[in-house]
Amino acid sequence: MSPRDKFLTLHGRKPVLEALISGEEITQLHISKKATGEIIQEIKKLSAEKGVKVEIVTDNRIAALTRSGQHQGIAADVRAQRMQALSNFLPQRNGRNHKTAVLLLDGIHNPANLGMILRTATAAGMDGVIVPEKGTASVNPVAIKASAGTAFKSPILRVDTATNAANQLIAERFKVFALSSSGPNIFQTDLPERVALVLGNESSGISGEVLEFCTGMISIPLHNRIESLNVAATAAVACYEIARRNK
Repeated sequence: MSPRDKFLTLHGRKPVLEALISGEEITQLHISKKATGEIIQEIKKLSAEKGVKVEIVTDNRIAALTRSGQHQGIAADVRAQRMQALSNFLPQRNGRNHKTAVLLLDGIHNPANLGMILRTATAAGMDGVIVPEKGTASVNPVAIKASAGTAFKSPILRVDTATNAANQLIAERFKVFALSSSGPNIFQTDLPERVALVLGNESSGISGEVLEFCTGMISIPLHNRIESLNVAATAAVACYEIARRNK
């Protein structure tokens, strides 16, 4: 990961102001030369009080940083306390840290679902949430809002693709299970000490490439002719089943 990859880029006037007020670790603010108004002035005042570096830039620079046209003339680099590359994380999980449970996201396109998954996984004490750079939503302001700010503290593990992540997990002696609508009941299935649970796309499910790495499928039992749960709800059930076993 490059130095900038250790930060989440937050944009929008109210989200940045809220991050400043709540005490998130903002390392630098980027404010457009054209940005004016009461909130901008309040942000500048708070930044000065907290010693946050402010860079005055062009709108194009803000757009490039945020990859969004809805940035409102401001962006903030916020330190993601527990975010790291998957390749850095895996060597740490040996010896006393051998027992490890992670989620692998494969094609989760809705940033709100991503945010809710991060919040639940963090609350349940999961060791990591693998968020691939390709094919999965970015940790953007929508995801951060849905996580209720938890994204800054979540154990986010970065990798280029879900397929590469699955390959690395297998190489490090993890068993990879697909969370699906079919397969043995998760509440009645023995899970290994080193386990990765895969959550697939909201519509099409887990990709064929990732399924090739899976040891098997496990499911959450459903009743009353309900065919499936929202992917964030599925994550919540699975994470707390892992937490129950690890109590």
